[in-house]
Amino acid sequence: MKIELASNYGFCFGVKRAIEIAQKHENSATMGPLIHNEDEINRLKKDFRVGLYSSLSDVKPNDTVIIRTHGIPKNDLKELRKTTKKVINATCPFVTTPQNIVKNMSKEGYSILVFGDKEHPEVKGVISYADDLDDVHIVLCVKDLDNIKFKNKKIACVAQTTKKKETYLEIVNSLILKNKEVRVFNTICDATFENQDAARDISKKADVMIVIGGKSSSNTKQLHSICLENCPDSYLIENEEELEEKWFINKEFCGITAGASTPDWVIQKVLSKIKSFT
Repeated sequence: MKIELASNYGFCFGVKRAIEIAQKHENSATMGPLIHNEDEINRLKKDFRVGLYSSLSDVKPNDTVIIRTHGIPKNDLKELRKTTKKVINATCPFVTTPQNIVKNMSKEGYSILVFGDKEHPEVKGVISYADDLDDVHIVLCVKDLDNIKFKNKKIACVAQTTKKKETYLEIVNSLILKNKEVRVFNTICDATFENQDAARDISKKADVMIVIGGKSSSNTKQLHSICLENCPDSYLIENEEELEEKWFINKEFCGITAGASTPDWVIQKVLSKIKSFT
């Protein structure tokens, strides 16, 4: 069986930057999971004593707190800085961009439309920068637009950084056809584009695909969805322990891709175990 890695996969700029920040600040803690990869979070805890806070009430005045790559809501950040002066912002710059867009467009009187998962921490952080939260609308598909009533005639659109570009295009095209002024900001990051395109290409050749990443990672789930479109035998795993030998029986080409929060050491362990099956 041939085994091949996608041309683009794994750590993106924002995740690399956040991990470097965490490693420089031993005995700190992150506000929420730094990235969506439990194996890497456990490594940071073991090797660098980087803890995890799930609530602002956990923070003490002398704590060093790192803001997760996905960002946190504006008011939470304000409260955190009141509690401790040792706040290090590891929010990905590509996430900061839609935050600023929402802030500025809302001030200019635009209704805000966000393409993303309303429960995702990135989206929760982005919408918090709007002046009028009642005029912020979150959608996942074109059909969701049917239930929306915008307060303003002007609409500004942003996307969660890890979403599929094709779906975003469908949404904004529908808006443009029905509204006089729609400002569209392409906030899907380049790494997401590249990883998705690479996953699409390799999954067209593969008869089994392995997608490595956190089960709660939006970009990893998008990669899995794309692979399933071309290769029905596509599996999403977090590490090598979830591999099953039966997946590879009578297979000729195994493609591998990984989410933006998946460290290379996890990918290499998966690769080695698949090789042991052949």
